[in-house]
Amino acid sequence: SSPPSQNDGSKVFLKMLRARDSRAILRARFNLAEISGPKRSLKLKPIPTAGALGMQQMQRENPSSPRPCRLELALQQLVERRRDRGLLRKLTVNQGIDFCSNDYLGFSKSKELKEQVEAEVARLSQDGCSVIGSTGSRLLSGNSAYSESLEGELARFHGAEAALIFNSGFDLNMGLFASVPQPGDVVFYDELIHQSVREGLKLSRGSSRQFRHNDVEALREAIAQCLAEHRPSQKAPNIIVAVESVYSMDGHLAPLRDFCEVVNSCGGSLIVDEAHGTGIYGAEGRGLVSELGLESEVFCRIHTFGKALGTHGAVVVGPAVLREYLINYAWSLVYSTSLPLHSLAAIRCAYAFLSKEAEARQEILRKLIQTFQSRLARLPAEMVLDSPSPIQGIIVPGNVECVQVATILRQRFDVLPIRSPTVPAGKERLRIILHAHNTEEEINALMDAVEAAIHTIKEVKPQGADGASVPKVARL
Repeated sequence: SSPPSQNDGSKVFLKMLRARDSRAILRARFNLAEISGPKRSLKLKPIPTAGALGMQQMQRENPSSPRPCRLELALQQLVERRRDRGLLRKLTVNQGIDFCSNDYLGFSKSKELKEQVEAEVARLSQDGCSVIGSTGSRLLSGNSAYSESLEGELARFHGAEAALIFNSGFDLNMGLFASVPQPGDVVFYDELIHQSVREGLKLSRGSSRQFRHNDVEALREAIAQCLAEHRPSQKAPNIIVAVESVYSMDGHLAPLRDFCEVVNSCGGSLIVDEAHGTGIYGAEGRGLVSELGLESEVFCRIHTFGKALGTHGAVVVGPAVLREYLINYAWSLVYSTSLPLHSLAAIRCAYAFLSKEAEARQEILRKLIQTFQSRLARLPAEMVLDSPSPIQGIIVPGNVECVQVATILRQRFDVLPIRSPTVPAGKERLRIILHAHNTEEEINALMDAVEAAIHTIKEVKPQGADGASVPKVARL
């Protein structure tokens, strides 16, 4: 007789479901799987790693302890694989002189700002407000007159029609890029765009294409090719371009004027992530878009509060319809408990503090950048990243060598190695962030330590012109 069909299997399953026989239901599921197709078993290779051996040793010493499940073993294998490649990330507690945080203006360390936040929170508490928790999402119980008033202030500050606060920049970009592009729309994004944008695009109903970093002509050509592929009978796609004003790994500034010209020429929309530009550029720290006077030419901007502002959260500023749309379609907003009043009070105070302090602290940063770059000139040109922003870098090729130098430096300074594949192989680097709370003495001490560390790591061939061995980091 012929084998049973998939429909036959479904009937068997439904019959047993009605009988409420749980054991029969379980058997039916397996039988249905056999009918529908061959079994697929998960085959795990042996894990000859220190972690797995340690788990086996623990099992022998304590037989009563639960045996690790297949998923646990699979995760252990992946962790050990990354460890073997020297790429395993670990949480660390920074205790040295700060050259790695995003606290560009030193707001997180400001006693004056701290006192202002405490006074604002105390005032809200006296008014009977619950400042500790928001109790729900914005669409449920987590909205307040305070949050809507703050969003109005942020919209006016950034010269936009409306504003909407999210719990973080990652949440914002996820929700924005997952929901805004419609079917048929095309998003063109810089190849160095933040991972949060990429993750949002994975969930988007539109399509996306990458273009070379800060390459205006590459963007122009990519858009032209896309439009040439469009059939006249089809609805014209919305062209959306996503860039950052300041890039977090290289410190480069985007050529925003040129991007605006390209986007406007095709009737597209430009989205600018100002995460690393907020506070650093523009009058009163409004950002690079504002400094260039391009507010009216950009569809929307993302400003985060966890960097120069020293607090937490993010806001998107743009047209009122975007705010209304995101309230309805951005799942990272709809299904997240909103920020508590304590966080909103900190944001409001940070913006008031920014209006007063931005100009002076920006000037301090500019002088420190000049000091740092004067010391960079003493290193081989191949080791220097060209950056006009507080985000600086020193190329130390090779993950091992980069970590070695960083380990030496971290005896006194908080400097982190950025390894491949986060950056291209051969472009591993020390990422050095300058802050308004750093001093010229600290910068000179750091660069003295950098030069000493480079000369103490392992020397390798080939030899230099004078016959001496040349450190790998200096040869590139």
